[in-house]
Amino acid sequence: MERTASDTIAAIATAWGEAGIAVVRLSGPRAVELAGTVVQAGFSFPPPRFMRLTFLTDGEGRVLDQILVVRFAAPKSYTGEDVVEIHTHGGTLAAQLCLEGLLRAGARLAEPGEFTKRAFLNGRIDLSQSESVLGIIRSRSREALRAAARTLSGELSSFASNIREELLTLQSTLEVGLDFPEEGIPYRSEEELLDAVTTIRLSLEDLMDRCSVGLLLREGVRVALTGRPNVGKSSLLNALVKQERAIVTALPGTTRDVIEEVITYRGVPVRLVDTAGLRAPADEIEASGIKRTLAESRRADVQLWILDGSQLLEGPDRSYIQELAREGKGHIVVLNKSDLNGSDCPSVVMEEHVRALSPESPVLSLSAKTGEGLELLKEQVLSLASGSGALDAGLNVTARQLSEVREALAAVTDAEAAARENIGQDVTAELLAEARRSLERLLGLECDDALLDSIFSRFCVGK
Repeated sequence: MERTASDTIAAIATAWGEAGIAVVRLSGPRAVELAGTVVQAGFSFPPPRFMRLTFLTDGEGRVLDQILVVRFAAPKSYTGEDVVEIHTHGGTLAAQLCLEGLLRAGARLAEPGEFTKRAFLNGRIDLSQSESVLGIIRSRSREALRAAARTLSGELSSFASNIREELLTLQSTLEVGLDFPEEGIPYRSEEELLDAVTTIRLSLEDLMDRCSVGLLLREGVRVALTGRPNVGKSSLLNALVKQERAIVTALPGTTRDVIEEVITYRGVPVRLVDTAGLRAPADEIEASGIKRTLAESRRADVQLWILDGSQLLEGPDRSYIQELAREGKGHIVVLNKSDLNGSDCPSVVMEEHVRALSPESPVLSLSAKTGEGLELLKEQVLSLASGSGALDAGLNVTARQLSEVREALAAVTDAEAAARENIGQDVTAELLAEARRSLERLLGLECDDALLDSIFSRFCVGK
């Protein structure tokens, strides 16, 4: 059957399985008509937003369930269309039979996210708010839920729209002045232009910080525990997750494969990845584990390079620490076994060696055995991953949305440089237009069907 925007769509909006209720949702011009085919004959729909008790039937008058029915009249509904919700008893059969009856009567099964897509297309919410709906559904902490709620309420849209208006105004002023000098448009001096662009750049940096934190709350941070064998990587993993998740022995090379565990710290999911120790492999299995270690190091948001704080700093460790510093990847040098204070090289001396070797590398002493320093480690991981953003101001965004903000910021930064170096106001205007287009894609003011299909395909059916 050909799919059109004028179809009346139907789907089960609640999760599969036994529950108190199940909700079957319809949206479209025939929502009330089609809902009337599965309820008891003679049923009269109540006014919008009022529920009425009736019976679900099989189309031949036989009662299947006792239900509640509520309708929402366009345009004051979630989708902006006529919507009917049928509340059956929860379970695997009543809601399914109700849905099958609606499909037989002429409804079309909704595609994933199609209800929310229609809300966007009908102007009920913008694209950034649409994507925040999925953020609410998938929230794994109160902080992530609050960040998604801020986005759904329009904070991201308002912030981005205001910046877009500033870009549009400044860009149009420049272009009119360049193209129609005879119109008497007030000339923007280079100083005024630079000040205006700098103000926009600062606003975008603020938005970038809030979105970066929001993505962190939504997706979490991936932390790779790396280092040479027997430095305590597995012990540190066990200490952080507070259970014996990884095998710990004095025999080097015990960890042969990647082990993952997730903890939540201050509302942020932290995925800890224990890896095989880096050394010349003893066999093919260990070689495969080391290959995976290197892959996880590249994939991680934050890498912990773990050292035995009771031992001297060896050549391979020196080289790797310097390599991490050169790459600029988020990392922390962890000096484990700080409880062994009677060693020839206590961790305090080791820390001095590391700082002399790589002054930019964060260094932290801790003990996986006693738990000393673990809270500080989690704080440093979170600080490194979140940058300067505050968790209580985060805006729950997707990687796509963050990318658009990042591109807008890059274009405005280039525009600021062009204004400072007096390259030409035409160049500055074009860079401002590029930033504006990024924000328009963020808000859904400029998008195509492929982008919308990609976004809404990640939703569940019924939302």
